[in-house]
Amino acid sequence: SWLIWNFSNGRYHVTDYSNASRTLLLNIKTLKWDDELLNVFDINVDILPQLKPTSGIMAYTDKEKFLGMEIPVAGVAGDQQSALFGQGCFKPGMTKNTYGTALALLMNLGEKPIVSKNGLLTDLAWFMDSKPTYAFEGVIFIGGATIQWLRDGLKIIKDARECDMLAEKVKDTGNVYLVPAFTGLSAPYWDMYARGLIIGITRGTTREHICRAAEEAIAYQTKDVIDSMVTDSGKTLKSLRVDGGATRSDFLMQFQSDILGICVQRPKMTEMAALGAAYFAGLGVGYWESLGELEKNWIIQRQFKPQMPGEKRLSLYSGWKKAVKRSLEWEEK
Repeated sequence: SWLIWNFSNGRYHVTDYSNASRTLLLNIKTLKWDDELLNVFDINVDILPQLKPTSGIMAYTDKEKFLGMEIPVAGVAGDQQSALFGQGCFKPGMTKNTYGTALALLMNLGEKPIVSKNGLLTDLAWFMDSKPTYAFEGVIFIGGATIQWLRDGLKIIKDARECDMLAEKVKDTGNVYLVPAFTGLSAPYWDMYARGLIIGITRGTTREHICRAAEEAIAYQTKDVIDSMVTDSGKTLKSLRVDGGATRSDFLMQFQSDILGICVQRPKMTEMAALGAAYFAGLGVGYWESLGELEKNWIIQRQFKPQMPGEKRLSLYSGWKKAVKRSLEWEEK
C-alpha cells in the first residue's frame, strides 16, 4: 500500500493508508503516474500520493496520532520486493524463493526492465539513489498449501513434519505425480481452468508416495518458474536463496537443489520481508551506509548441493511436465 503524505510546517506527515490499487496506476518505465490509465479511469493526478524513493526519509508520523512523537518513515516496499532486498539479491540474476502457503519467486533484473515471453510479471523492485531496480516475479498459488491439504483435506498426516517423515521412507514416488492445481495454475501457465490431479497410482501406491509427490510438486513448480526466468533474462542462475516456513524441510530443500541442478542456500535469518523493510528504513536514516554492509549480514545456515544425476533429473521433470499437461483446461470455459 501507498502512504498518504500531507505537507505542513515544512514536513510531510503520514495520516492514512491508501488503497493498494493505486500502485496499478504507476508506469514502471517512466516512474510516473501513467497518463493513459488516469484518462481511462478519469482520475485527477492531484489526488494521488507524491511518489518517493523506496529508501530515504519521505515523511513523519503525526505525533498527535502516533506515539506522541514524530517518527521518520524511511522505507516503503511490497512484501516480496522487500524479501528480495532482505535476501541480499542486489545484483542482476540473483534470485530468491519464499516458500509459504503460496510460493513467490523474484529475480533481480538490474536497471532495465525485460518483458517476459513466458508468463512472468515485471516488477519495479525498488528505486534508490536515483536508479530503478527491476525484477521478474513468478507467483505460484499452491505451495505449502499442498501439505495443508494432505492434513486437512485427505487427513493422511497430522502436520508438516510427519509429511517429511513419510516422504523420506520411500526412495521415490513410484512414478506418482501430484499437480496441486486446486485453484488453477499460475506462473508460467496461467490456466484458470486447470485442476489438481494425482496420476501414476497403482495398487502399490501408499500415503508415503503421495506425501513425497506433494513435496516434490513444490520443487517442480519452482523449476517451472526458474526455467522461465532464465530463458527470458538470459542469465545463468548459480544458486537460489530461500526463505519461508517450508524451508525447514531438509528433504524439500535437497530435492529442490537436485531438480534445479544448482545450490539452494538457506540463511540463518528467514523472515526476509521484515528484514528487507528494516534495511530500506535503516539505509534511509543512515543507520547503514551501503549495500556492502548489508551483504555481510547475510549468513548461510545450510547449503544444499545437487546430488542427482542429470539423466534422472531430466526424466523426473519430463514426467512432471506430462502430468501438468493432463491437468490443463480441465474445467470447461
